[in-house]
Amino acid sequence: MEIKTVGIVGAGQMGNGIAHVFALAGYDVTLNDISQEALDRGLATIRKNLDRQVAKEKIAGAARDEALGRIRATLSLPELGQSDLIVESASERETIKNAIFEDLQPHLKPTTILTSNTSSISITRLASRTDRPERFMGLHFMNPVPVMQLVELIRGIATDEATYKTMLDLVDSLGKTAASAEDFPAFIVNRILLPMINEAVYTLYEGVGSVRSIDTAMKLGAAHPMGPLELADFIGLDTCLAIMNVLYDGLADTKYRPCPLLTKYVEAGWLGRKSGRGFYDYRGETPVPTR
Repeated sequence: MEIKTVGIVGAGQMGNGIAHVFALAGYDVTLNDISQEALDRGLATIRKNLDRQVAKEKIAGAARDEALGRIRATLSLPELGQSDLIVESASERETIKNAIFEDLQPHLKPTTILTSNTSSISITRLASRTDRPERFMGLHFMNPVPVMQLVELIRGIATDEATYKTMLDLVDSLGKTAASAEDFPAFIVNRILLPMINEAVYTLYEGVGSVRSIDTAMKLGAAHPMGPLELADFIGLDTCLAIMNVLYDGLADTKYRPCPLLTKYVEAGWLGRKSGRGFYDYRGETPVPTR
């Protein structure tokens, strides 16, 4: 299964990063979103991040220009159908993902491989709603995509060996490292990471420490590059809550119960960096803890 063309659904934080790495690796990319504003913002982010790589002498200026030339943006989802590979990177809501694959299905080539960048939703269940569960996989990039080395590969129960091997080779061609995970809620990284973040929120909720003290303790005491509450804001508190709910619902274990304070922040619309407020307030020159 040779992959030359890639269709990416979603030009947001993850989608534009995925487009960036595919284009830089020599793939022709078609990037889709539901609004021109989102596409323009995504393309601007790709250019900015490529410029940063040139400035740091990680890539040459010619490589940047060639990568930008390989990316085409479109508002039309059906235009992605003739791609060799589709990477769905829309909101972390199963209904939205199912609707995207349903809309794509009439336009797909018989050989097209479907993947989802979901961080927690069942690959087997997503695949079962398509006409090609054997050619469906989880392709979970880490954020920020151009920087992070890992890609989780998740096989659904019906994924065939040829599809899996093709995705292994593809990840290698991007200069990244694959970690294969079984199709259980939140896979590997988020199965471990999100309960830690949730526990940090409980530590705040119960008054054990302040936002600042919790993040400082984990950065200096456990050598984490970013404190757990700062990281939650970076990920998006709505995404953190969605993953915790997937773990809680999927594994039926009370240790995965989302902290009520996390739910309260999401209900308030305080979703982290993307909304201007979360566990920190980002509306000034420097972030200020909100508790």
